[in-house]
Amino acid sequence: MMQMRDLVEAAHCETVELTPSPIEPSWIIEGRPEARSHLLSKSAFKTWWTMIWSCTEGKFNWHYDFDETVVILEGSIMLEVDGAAPTRYGAGDVILFRTGSHAKWHVEERVKKVAFCRRPPLGFAIRAARMLKSLMPGQPAAPRLT
Repeated sequence: MMQMRDLVEAAHCETVELTPSPIEPSWIIEGRPEARSHLLSKSAFKTWWTMIWSCTEGKFNWHYDFDETVVILEGSIMLEVDGAAPTRYGAGDVILFRTGSHAKWHVEERVKKVAFCRRPPLGFAIRAARMLKSLMPGQPAAPRLT
């Protein structure tokens, strides 16, 4: 018989230990942003996962090869998404980044978020194509999950 703890995973955002999760150096635009994260849970087929992520001040690009919904817990950021005017987000804001999107992050003050990530059915093919593209000279490296 399966026990309750096998079906439910729980954590408190303030008590999980975040470990270094470096931003791809070629994506950094300005400053020395330092990212940290902690994987909270993963689905049985490893296509869905939840994590806590934080980052210090700086500007950087981010490329999404999976859907990511974030809830900002602390801090503030300015986002430029696909050339649109910058928009400020802070604690309590919820943002969805769809597979294939690109965002320019400007972390104004240390930000902390919970991220709900989902790899679409074709996610593996998209990720493989991006990884191959990143091997070409002058291309940003593919993101890495920690």
